[in-house]
Amino acid sequence: EIMHVVFVLTILCFGLANGQIYDVLKFGAKGDGTTDDSEAFVEAWKAMCSCGGGNKTLLIPSNNIFLLQPLVFQGPCKSPSVQVQFDGNIVAPINKAAWSDSKANAWVAFSGIIGLRVTGSGTINGRGSSFWKPKLSATQRPTQLHFQGCNNLQITGITSVNSPKNHISISNCKNVVITKIKLVAPDLSPNTDGVDISGSSNVNIFDTIIGTGDDCVAINTGSINIYITRMFCGPGHGISVGSLGRNGEESEVENVLVTDCTFNKTDNGARIKTWPNGKGYARNIAFKNINLIDTKNPIIINQNYIDKGRILDVEKSAVAISNVTFTDIHGTSQLDEIVKIDCSKVTYCKNIILDQIDITTVNGKKPIVECNNVYGKSSNGNEIDGCFMQQ
Repeated sequence: EIMHVVFVLTILCFGLANGQIYDVLKFGAKGDGTTDDSEAFVEAWKAMCSCGGGNKTLLIPSNNIFLLQPLVFQGPCKSPSVQVQFDGNIVAPINKAAWSDSKANAWVAFSGIIGLRVTGSGTINGRGSSFWKPKLSATQRPTQLHFQGCNNLQITGITSVNSPKNHISISNCKNVVITKIKLVAPDLSPNTDGVDISGSSNVNIFDTIIGTGDDCVAINTGSINIYITRMFCGPGHGISVGSLGRNGEESEVENVLVTDCTFNKTDNGARIKTWPNGKGYARNIAFKNINLIDTKNPIIINQNYIDKGRILDVEKSAVAISNVTFTDIHGTSQLDEIVKIDCSKVTYCKNIILDQIDITTVNGKKPIVECNNVYGKSSNGNEIDGCFMQQ
């Protein structure tokens, strides 16, 4: 029996693989866009993941469209480095009713894989429009690509369109590089964030294009050492830290740098948002050299972020916000209010710096700056200086 198992594994490792390459077509995938190829993908992954030795590659070949139901690529793998060569296209079932698991929280998930690289020129189409109905809550919609516990992760080159919810979720991962990707959904599609980060550290995102119906990047609790540069964001809700502290939760975010980015007709630019009565902190956050093209709320800290229709209880605690810098932020705003820093009267915001802010309104009116409960400073003259309680 043991010899039989070894023999089967030997066939899987070498017989169906071209060297170190595991082509999903050789495991029974049709690639015609209508046949369910989920089982073939999972079998190809199991074969590759269970074989030791050098670097292994799961090949999703070009000139094919693969229909996939919700599936999980599970680690750990025996090889120290595994790659998904994503040259073909994958599509979700045609609508929500055709999903085999209507309660799945992710469409394609990668879990517990060390040294994973997802790279190529392929497109992932979640066909999310049937999930975007207003009465369908965010918890009832799946993430397009979910990476859980994948340390030393690289995502390069792929395109993701029309996700049911957020396009990419990075959860409990360390050392992540995301570059040269494109994430696209209509500007009115709900909760279709580009990249959601939580419980993860050392995440680098650069040279990307994201235009969706929600945040281009959402930086959630447990995010440490997040670096975003050269991103073209729009449409969408800008780049947001938060929301943090929902339902009294304790949230922690620190060491975030967003630099050399463009926001094109986004609802927000640089934003931090927290719920009243949350706990924890958001600190050491900087937005630098940001170009705005008709952005609605260029600079915003909102510590009174609540759902519509929810009644706010008496505020007893708040996520503490400190050491936040907005510098060299320039361009045009759709609205007159270019800066709104609305902080908690419980904790106040501390050490907030505005420097080199050069934002004009598209209607030619005088820009408005509003601040509440904030300690900080600005080099932009008396108008903004008067917004702060000096430290």
